Amino acid sequence: MARRSSTAQAIPEPVSTLIPPPTAISGPREAVAQKPVSPGYLAGLGIHGMGSIEPLVLGALAAEVPLLLIGAHGTAKSLLLVRAAEALGLDWRHYNASLVNFDDLIGFPLPGPNGTLDYVRTPAAIWGAGAVIFDEISRCRPDVQNKIFPIVHERRAQGLLLEDLRHRWAAMNPPATDGAEDNYLGSEPLDAALADRFAFILRMPSWASLSEAEQLAALSASPDAAPSPVARAAFAEAVAATRRALPAVANGFGDKLAHYIRALMGLLEQAGLPISPRRGGMLVRNIIAVHAAALIANPRALPADAAWTSLLAGLPQRAQGITIPEGKLLAAHRQAWHLAGIAADDPLRCLIAEADPVRRVALATAAHKIPKAEFSGLIADAFARAAPGARAAIAVHLFETCTIGRLSAAVAEQIGAVYACIGASPDFVDRLAAHSDRYKAWKHLRDHLSRLDPENPEHQLGANALVLAFKDFQIKLPADVDIVWDAWTGARQVLAGGAP
Repeated sequence: MARRSSTAQAIPEPVSTLIPPPTAISGPREAVAQKPVSPGYLAGLGIHGMGSIEPLVLGALAAEVPLLLIGAHGTAKSLLLVRAAEALGLDWRHYNASLVNFDDLIGFPLPGPNGTLDYVRTPAAIWGAGAVIFDEISRCRPDVQNKIFPIVHERRAQGLLLEDLRHRWAAMNPPATDGAEDNYLGSEPLDAALADRFAFILRMPSWASLSEAEQLAALSASPDAAPSPVARAAFAEAVAATRRALPAVANGFGDKLAHYIRALMGLLEQAGLPISPRRGGMLVRNIIAVHAAALIANPRALPADAAWTSLLAGLPQRAQGITIPEGKLLAAHRQAWHLAGIAADDPLRCLIAEADPVRRVALATAAHKIPKAEFSGLIADAFARAAPGARAAIAVHLFETCTIGRLSAAVAEQIGAVYACIGASPDFVDRLAAHSDRYKAWKHLRDHLSRLDPENPEHQLGANALVLAFKDFQIKLPADVDIVWDAWTGARQVLAGGAP
């Protein structure tokens, strides 16, 4: 993206004096993330249209954690990192990871006296650097990527601590994925372990997301124009002010953010986006850093906004080429944020964090003080996520315990339709081709039904659940019969209060 030098900017006041007193993490206004407001420190460095990611960049620099930028060619990834290093007065190294050999990083090994090993250090070697930039890291050879790993993770090369290294940065094009039209050939998904070591994984803003003024500023910029000393000083002071604010923000919101992330981890697992406990701790620290940076522009900035933007920029799956469904992510964020403001003894805490849908139903039906709307949402979500067989068991349990009356009409109607088919034998006609998989599944189903006791009410319900699953094409292969039956019996046991 085009760049230009900026006019002088005022240096901000220390943010620690602007932090409002801690407030509860709840409320409808805090539950919806707002578009970040940015004073334009990056624009001052000649990089326009970065207002949406500026608090994230400032937070990452202030916290001195690994930062990865992902974006199309020409979006100023490398320039952003170079200009940041220059503004901070760092001794920095830039490596094209697609071409670099490890000797380029550490120098050439030289045996020393008494069996020791030293390195002939070249001016380009990493020793003594305050910041390092690994450009095109997604095109790096696996063996070199493995050696970059400890540099990013623990600031070590060949087991030796890089004492001066404070910032570890990288940049890459979006990883190639099947079916995408704008694939970058050769840009491979990062190894999961390496991706998980980058605290921030930022998507660079696209050209279409820039305002008209930002686009015009970028088009008219001179790429060779150096930022003014005042603009560099303003950027450096913004990073320093953010760093000074970190303890105050952590003291004010840290405990509530831990509750938020704990609830979020369970919800992300349900959404198919599990994160490690290490990543959970990273997200807490990321939110603190981003909120501290946001306070520079707006002393009334909301921690919920920092939480949402940090979550978008804090999942390693993006660097692995895994699509992140932002609709599900936003729903999880809102639910977890709401939960973080709930009293510690409220049963919703453990309910929302419970990943297993059957156990969630068991906990919800046993808790009698959950409001109707929230109870209906919990049950509807668990019912939709439950496996065939388990879903039938949930429907039966809700009617047996009379908790169906606690549901909203729409949810009760949906579950009631399933229960009506299980309470009475499903009636249907189907034509099956001999020797087809479905015919074999039906034969196995009949054999299973013949072994059940027709006088046992539990067996009667289970038999109807199996037939309903076959009718709804949830049983397609002989093995599916046993899978559905096991899900039914297991769910019945859990819902009755037995061991999971």
